[in-house]
Amino acid sequence: MGLKTSMKIIVINDMGTMRKIIEKMLKTMGFTNITQADDGATALPMIKEATELGVPYEFIVSDWNMPGMSGLDLLKTLRADDQYKDLPFLMVTAEAEQGNVVIAVKAGVSNFIVKPFSAATLQEKIQKIFKA
Repeated sequence: MGLKTSMKIIVINDMGTMRKIIEKMLKTMGFTNITQADDGATALPMIKEATELGVPYEFIVSDWNMPGMSGLDLLKTLRADDQYKDLPFLMVTAEAEQGNVVIAVKAGVSNFIVKPFSAATLQEKIQKIFKA
């Protein structure tokens, strides 16, 4: 695949089952370094702390619609910070939210994926982001 399988990834979703499904798909692709968070408000301090400790996250897979802090708010917050302006960010969105894709692109999302999706689609999106 040409991607670093030890890449540090955070999967953010308020649904535990969805986090597990995405993590399983990533593990099937060979990725080994995966952390989970239940929304943007939980993930943001984790992302910042990892950077401060010198082991930053290298890829974010985040759901759009979450209580607390949405994926879009997290994306905007990260993109406003020079440290994270180029951090690869894959937005997971429901079919009904597809109109939001333009908003996410303007906010600097790396790519997006519409639920439900297969492991093959996820892999394809990741390869596009990392041009692997």
